[in-house]
Amino acid sequence: MAAARSPQGATGVGGGAKGSSRGGGSGRMSGSVRAVGRALHFPVTGTARGIRKATHAHGAGESGLGKLIELHAVNGAGDVMITIALASTVFFSVPTDEARGRVALYLAVTMAPFTLLAPVIGPLLDRLPHGRRAAMAGAMLARAFLALLLSSAVVTGSIELYPAALGVLVASKAYGVVRSAVVPRLLPPKFSLVKANSRVTLGGLLATGVAAPIGAGLQALGPRYPLYGAFVIFIAGTFLSFTLPHKVDSAKGEDKALLAADEEHLHGPHLKKPVPRPGLRTVGTAVTHALGANASLRCLSGFLIFFLAFLLREHPLTGESAAVSLGIVGVSAGVGNALGTAVGAWLKQRAPEIIIVTVVAFVLGAAIIAALFFGAALVAILAAVAGFAQALAKLSLDALIQRDVPELVRTSAFARSETLLQMAWVIGGGIGIALPLNGTLGLSVAAAIVAAGWLTTVRGLLSSARRGGHARPRVA
Repeated sequence: MAAARSPQGATGVGGGAKGSSRGGGSGRMSGSVRAVGRALHFPVTGTARGIRKATHAHGAGESGLGKLIELHAVNGAGDVMITIALASTVFFSVPTDEARGRVALYLAVTMAPFTLLAPVIGPLLDRLPHGRRAAMAGAMLARAFLALLLSSAVVTGSIELYPAALGVLVASKAYGVVRSAVVPRLLPPKFSLVKANSRVTLGGLLATGVAAPIGAGLQALGPRYPLYGAFVIFIAGTFLSFTLPHKVDSAKGEDKALLAADEEHLHGPHLKKPVPRPGLRTVGTAVTHALGANASLRCLSGFLIFFLAFLLREHPLTGESAAVSLGIVGVSAGVGNALGTAVGAWLKQRAPEIIIVTVVAFVLGAAIIAALFFGAALVAILAAVAGFAQALAKLSLDALIQRDVPELVRTSAFARSETLLQMAWVIGGGIGIALPLNGTLGLSVAAAIVAAGWLTTVRGLLSSARRGGHARPRVA
């Protein structure tokens, strides 16, 4: 019996060993699959964790600023997708003379109405202090559906392209105004406003740099595919808008700002004497002069975009194609803008008036040299210097608003100043498209634009810097 049972037992043991072997093999296989899955998954999750760690550093995660940085990155990625689709349709797909006509029509149908609508954006958003998250989500959702409308218009070339593009422009600028107004509500401890704005801006620039080649690849598949990508991105942005902290929608302690520099417009509860119209405060002479200098740089930006686009298409840089020439200038401007943003974060609030005066003078010198000795290298250098100066001057303006404008009216001041800067960009773009394609003439006009802004503001800014600014009492 024992002998008889022994083989069976042996067989049973053997069968158990085989089962164990099969189980071990299956376990090893599943472990290998999981390892491969983790390896494939890590680039995505690891990158996401790295981005989240960077955007939420130094208290930005706790304050909610990190979420705004991520939302602005999504906004930048979606905007560049639409830009690529429209540029290929309006600019690259036709001969130069016809392209100038198309772009002129684009400016007339979209930019001209925007100059009328832009002054209304700030006051309208002042009426929505409790709905800023909804306003940002609405701007994202509007662009998502307008991207779908554009996806058919870019193929057929129908007239629908222009009103849809106008809608995208208005929604994009409305988002920008609300975003500027939201930043002061999300400042981490020991963070200056200029540092917070530089982080948000850098997030948008990095996302634009990542999305641009993706958009170009989608464009190679067809003109509508970048717009499909924009639709997906803006839908994601719609949901991300509601992840911002609830304090974004709080209007406690806020009021409206009047962009004026005279003392007779200074009103508010901090004054001892009663006033007939409480609630309006002046932003101060330093801010108005800084805004004027920034407007000249923004006007220069619009001018260079349109003028150089046509000039380099007709007369490319030496040894390069038109597309490569435009790419070189665009990359130069982008690198300069990113560098200016980084330097602005390092400089923080150090003498913002002097910074503005210096960078505008630097751009003026670069424009004069480029006009006198017109050449490929100088054009690229001018684009880089203009991008650097625009970023650094805008951050310095933010610092002045933080320093001189009472907290009660700071968000309104941001909204209205951003609107004026966008209008300056439109004016510059109109000048750029109207000029003949002569490099020396065009860059001479560019130098004149910067000179007008610098000469009319330098005295006021230097005077403010000597006085050490005119700090106003902060009302909580």
